[in-house]
Amino acid sequence: MLRYIYGTELPNHPKLHDTMFRDRADQFKARLNWDVRVDETGHERDEYDALNPLYVIWQAPDGGHRGSMRLLPTTGPTMVNDHFGHLTGGGAITSPLIWECTRFCLSRQAGPNVAAALMLAGGEVMQNFGIEHYVGVFDARMERIYRHIGSSPEIVGTEGEGRNRISVGLWEFDKAARARVARRAGLSLAISELWFNRSFGSPVQPLAKTG
Repeated sequence: MLRYIYGTELPNHPKLHDTMFRDRADQFKARLNWDVRVDETGHERDEYDALNPLYVIWQAPDGGHRGSMRLLPTTGPTMVNDHFGHLTGGGAITSPLIWECTRFCLSRQAGPNVAAALMLAGGEVMQNFGIEHYVGVFDARMERIYRHIGSSPEIVGTEGEGRNRISVGLWEFDKAARARVARRAGLSLAISELWFNRSFGSPVQPLAKTG
């Protein structure tokens, strides 16, 4: 099932907390060999995890993590603006209508629908928080995943070639895209909405300000 958990609340879910950061270490450090820091507990974290992001997480029946992504508003510090400004023409992407999506992670045990389920959840956040776009940095591997899911970004800037290509992109998520991604995830829109409402209730509580 899909869970939506703010950073300050994540320690209240110890198994999900531990397995998510361990799976991030496994994906980004062990499998992709990114220059990321893994701490003494085997967790991969960076400075943006300290900003009370909203985590979208696929939770397995055993309570463990199978996939996740991290969302932050661009009105505060973001990876794109802090480290990849050269791919956006040097100007910061800052708007209450644009949030950043980073650390898209799939565990080794993730089922074939998890990536699409996470994208569907991102669409729920957009729809309910009044967001118009996501911005994110991604590699060539993720381009194939996005195409397969049915929600590819508009490329803002790119560097590198082949497997080493890194891009910044902007996502929209209209009704047609939402329907395509839901089919790919094998989920009804009704269950997606139910899981969202279980996390937030009504009215939706906005993300705390950062920075």
